[in-house]
Formats: sequence, structure tokens, C-alpha cells
Amino acid sequence: MQVQAILKNVPMSPPENARGGAADSGLPALHALAVLAVVPRKGARFVAKTLQSAICQCRGPGHQQQIPKIASEALIVKEAVAQTSTIIGVSRPRRAARRDRFSKRRCHIKIVLSDK
Repeated sequence: MQVQAILKNVPMSPPENARGGAADSGLPALHALAVLAVVPRKGARFVAKTLQSAICQCRGPGHQQQIPKIASEALIVKEAVAQTSTIIGVSRPRRAARRDRFSKRRCHIKIVLSDK
């Protein structure tokens, strides 16, 4: 059985978030959560938050879904992806009545867990 959790509109670009400590596929979920706790990058916090949400979904039935209870030790990370989301164009004033435009990128973090 598979369970997924998605954290939407994280204020980071997808490559930056992937470097920030995306959980490796194939690791046990609790081991990946322990690894993310010691990674000193901003993206690791968001990935850990999403992974914790996916683990909590497996502990018992949710409000919308009837998910059978699965032991947390039996879960492995099947997929961890940072996908591109909205790109916001922002301008900053410069000298001589000009402006510079730059992009603020966002991403969605998707983590899929499965039992052995």
C-alpha cells in the first residue's frame, strides 16, 4: 500500500530544495527523518515536515480516507520529488527610473511511502 503527502508552494526553487536534503528513495522512513533532522539546510525542514505528515497518515484512519494502520518501522520512502510550482515575477526599482525583474520560484514537495 502507498501513502503520499504533498507540501505545496514552498518558497524555494526545486533544485535548491533537492540539494537541501530530499529523502533518498529506498531508506526506511524513520531513518530518513533522523537524517533530515541533522541536515543544516532550509530545504531539509520542509522535506522533514512532509515526511512526518506522510508517516502520520499511516498510523491510523484519516478523516477522508480509510487507511489501514501500518507500523512506522515497516515504511520505506518510495519517491521524494521537488516539483516546479508558481513562478512570481517581481521588479525592483533601479536608478534613472528603471527597474530590474527577477523571479521568485516556488515548488511542491511530494513524498510517497510504501510498506515492505
